[in-house]
Amino acid sequence: PTFFSVMSNRFSDIELREEEGIPTEEFLESCYAIVPVLDKLGPTVFAPVKMDFVGNIKKINQKFITNKEEFGTLQKIVLHEVNAGVAQVRNSATEALLWLKRGLKFLKGFLTEVKNGEKNIQTAL
Repeated sequence: PTFFSVMSNRFSDIELREEEGIPTEEFLESCYAIVPVLDKLGPTVFAPVKMDFVGNIKKINQKFITNKEEFGTLQKIVLHEVNAGVAQVRNSATEALLWLKRGLKFLKGFLTEVKNGEKNIQTAL
């Protein structure tokens, strides 16, 4: 077993809600479950990535907890902020989601490089 195979909250386990999209709570739980990986990879090298990652999770969660029913999916949060004209405002949940997605994509790319045999962290980054 690996860290990823025994994670309690995995992205692959999230069930999309038909017509509604990605459940916010499950998505955030899966994001939080990845944070310890960043510590294992290097608490110094990955400290800025972790800080950004956790900060974006918290911003989305702050929006979610204001109305869990209304913001039950990520799509509902984004649509609400677009309609309110705040989606592009600094520190919006929509902006946080964009940067969180970028962070996840970066982490996936890095781990793919390591999995494919890259031993030099700088090269993998």
